[in-house]
Amino acid sequence: MALSTAFTKLFGVQHPIALAPMGGSAGGELAAAVSRGGGLGLLGGGYGDDRDWLARELPIVAGGGRPWGVGFLSWAAGVSAVEHALEYGPGAVMLSFGDPSPFVERIRAAGAAVIVQVTDLEEAQRAVDLGAEVIVAQGSEGGGHGARRGRATLPFVPVVVDLAAPVPVLAAGGIADGRGVAAALALGAAGALIGTRFQATAEALVDPSIAEAIVHGRAEDTERSGVLDIARGARWQTEKYTARSLGHPYLDRWRGREAELAADSQARRAYQVDVARGRSAGVVLRSVLPAPGTAGAAGGGVTARLHGLPALAVADVAGEPVAGRLARES
Repeated sequence: MALSTAFTKLFGVQHPIALAPMGGSAGGELAAAVSRGGGLGLLGGGYGDDRDWLARELPIVAGGGRPWGVGFLSWAAGVSAVEHALEYGPGAVMLSFGDPSPFVERIRAAGAAVIVQVTDLEEAQRAVDLGAEVIVAQGSEGGGHGARRGRATLPFVPVVVDLAAPVPVLAAGGIADGRGVAAALALGAAGALIGTRFQATAEALVDPSIAEAIVHGRAEDTERSGVLDIARGARWQTEKYTARSLGHPYLDRWRGREAELAADSQARRAYQVDVARGRSAGVVLRSVLPAPGTAGAAGGGVTARLHGLPALAVADVAGEPVAGRLARES
């Protein structure tokens, strides 16, 4: 059964669900599969600095004949990266974490909708002032990067809905099944942005061991920290945005000592050497809710058991591609 909301009407999709544009892992196949299944697939452009990756993945989703979009990190991506993506004709560009204003006019001139992800009310007001067509309200339960001192999804979403009205709002953070989507709609959102549920799939560009870790992890196994970003030399503003990840020895070693780690180049090099040698580098989660059941992400089609996503959206897609089940549930 398809649900009609301001979001589904805007993009001409069947289900009020968008794929979170997870940098590096939400590639062309995953975004295209979500779009084929009736949602809005968003390619994870991330920093926008890997042009070879974009050149490989953009044609895959762009050639699917369904509504799709692409997401970038506002603080990291250059205007040229966004312009490059716009050449492929996305219906939307999502901007997260930073000032989206340098990109807005170029996106609109290309005929694409502007989606802005926000983590506090100041960011939400800025998105409204810029005229964003859709606003994503990310609660602190979200995986991947988010606000160090953000509000939980439940109290944050309705406040953003009220502030932004009549702009449609998507809820994000800890949403992984039909009950979560229903809750988002009850809070006044026009849909949900979902990440980890789709990250633990064969279409996602992740190592099978990462998909396994997500599936078998528990919410209490995660924490939000800036340690791993500092260790890997990422340029994230860790005083404002941190990443939710599964437990890791480096977190145990450097928890509460971020400034000391930032000043210790030898410790950072040791971490990077371990990564290069294939040792566990930590798994950044895109949701605190693990996918239940078993997963074998190296197999064909979606193997994580995404229980309960339609009726409202995705249902149990075990053993078949994202698109196949979504289409059958429509």
